[in-house]
Order: sequence, then structure tokens, then C-alpha cells
Amino acid sequence: MLNGVTSCASYCGNPNPMRVKSSMKWLLKRILPRKFKRFIQTLSLVKLGTQPICERVCNICEYEGYFTTVGRPLRIDALCPNCGSMERHRLLILAVQRGGIPQLEEKNSAVLHFAAEPCLEQVFRNKFSSYATADLFTKADLKLDMECIDAADEQYDVVVANHVLEHVDDKKASTELSRVLVKGGILVCQVPIIEGWASTYEDDSLTSEAERLMHFGQGDHVRYYGADFRQRISAGGFKLINEFTSEGEDVLRYGLLRGEKTFVFEKL
Repeated sequence: MLNGVTSCASYCGNPNPMRVKSSMKWLLKRILPRKFKRFIQTLSLVKLGTQPICERVCNICEYEGYFTTVGRPLRIDALCPNCGSMERHRLLILAVQRGGIPQLEEKNSAVLHFAAEPCLEQVFRNKFSSYATADLFTKADLKLDMECIDAADEQYDVVVANHVLEHVDDKKASTELSRVLVKGGILVCQVPIIEGWASTYEDDSLTSEAERLMHFGQGDHVRYYGADFRQRISAGGFKLINEFTSEGEDVLRYGLLRGEKTFVFEKL
């Protein structure tokens, strides 16, 4: 110790990690511009906020490990890195595995799948002898408009439509979906829904992608459903027979969104 100051040789020869860390913080505060420091702090928070919380299990491909982030805003522990499934896909398959959709366990069911997700398409195509995907804009087995389906009456036992109804005129779509289903056939669907809202939020004057992104969460959505979703779809010729909800330990194990639902409607 010379004049109360630690010698450089002494400091470098036996550095104290806490002292080094403190010195670095002091230097950063003195040297870095304030805006740049805020930028570094923001990056640190983003990194911390997007790190996986714990290992999960994918009930579609049986992967076990950390899931990755997906979406805007980012959802942590949401995307299976092996099969690409997201929370809603794992929820639907969990509903089937728990016996909540027995019609999707019948191998002889004729299934029509709108906007088919690759992770679900692979499962269903291997399972059902009569299975077809449908889409109006992307590659699929059939090019179909859900508001005016080019198919015969009572042709399908099951229609799957996950996160599609918020893109279309759901009154026309529900009537058409009912028409192409056999009596007693089922519609399996999921939608973005706020259960605390009594009524669905929609506004036909909002036509730009920017407006729809701000109001409905995505540029090509035309509404955000409220609790009246059930009545809106039932009006097309259905009755709601089951709601399978993500809850409890399933949320933690399979990386599900708390309270998300898979709806099952039966044609009257």
C-alpha cells in the first residue's frame, strides 16, 4: 500500500472480482453516453425477458427441452423447436388425447382442414384415410373460400379451422361449414378471444393493415372475439358441445397459454 493507494502490481497480481466489476461499472458510467447506456440496459432486459423459464414437453412430437419464443409481442416458451408447434396446436392435440374430441379419434372420419398447420397436418394425414387441407391463398389439397365452399352438402364428418374465423365473414362461414358437414358432424375451432368482453369487437371501417394490427392484433384480422363467439357460430346451424381449456399443470408441462380454449361445435 503506497499513500493509501493499492499498487497496480498488487491489484493485477491478486484482483478482487467484486472490485473489478465495480470499477467497470464506474468506467461505463463515466465514458458511455447516456443514450447508449440506456440502449445497453434495454438489450440486457430483452435478453433476460426472452430466456426460457423451464423445460417443456411437446405432446405432438414428444420433444422434451426448452421451447423458443414466437409472435408479436413475443411469447416465451411457446414454439417447439422440433416440430414447430405452438400453444394452440398442442392444446388441440391434448384435447384429442384426453378424449375431448372423440370424432378426431375415428380413423374413418372424413376431415377437412382449413389453413392446415404443418405440425397438425402431419398427424392428421397419417391418421385419417379421408383427409384434405383447404386454403384460398396458400398451397393446399383444395382451393376453397370458407365463405362460399365449393363442395357438396354433407360431405365431411369433421372440419378443423384454427384461427381462421377472425379473418372472414363468420356468419357466412359458419353457415357454409354447417352445410358441408353431415348431421352430427363437428367443427373444431380456435379463435383469439377475450372472455371478459361480452361482445365481439369489430369495425368495418378499419381496412388498412396498420389499423387492424392495432385494433385486432394482426393486419389481416377483422375482429377480436368476445364471449358471444359461441352464439355467433351457433347461429350458423351448430350447438356447442365442448370447450377444452388449458389450465393447471398442463400449462406448465406443455407450454400452453393459460385459459386458451379449443371449441367443439356439432351440426344440428
